Amino acid sequence: MNVELTRFRVKEGKSEQVDEWIRFLNENMNDVLLTLEGEKMYVETIFRELLNGDEYLYWYSVQGENGVEVNESEHWIDKKHVEYWKECIDETFRPVDLKTEVVMIPTNIRENMK
Repeated sequence: MNVELTRFRVKEGKSEQVDEWIRFLNENMNDVLLTLEGEKMYVETIFRELLNGDEYLYWYSVQGENGVEVNESEHWIDKKHVEYWKECIDETFRPVDLKTEVVMIPTNIRENMK
């Protein structure tokens, strides 16, 4: 099981597109949730922060092993998600993976995450 929190910088001037992206995901949550099973994604959460004039998105996830990568998905929701990603995420910024120190998942839930 992989537990991750990663920070990505938003391209300058793309805040409105990020608003649209977040709205898109929330408005299509039923389809979003359908794609998570193939990815073996148990939890995926996006956080947003404005820090020193730069905007960042953070992805927190709890994912099983050997899931389908979002870039390999043929589902329309994933294709649109990747389009937003390419438009909004600054690929010149090296993503920051925060260090996982403690994972607190009860045993009965962890056993269902295989």
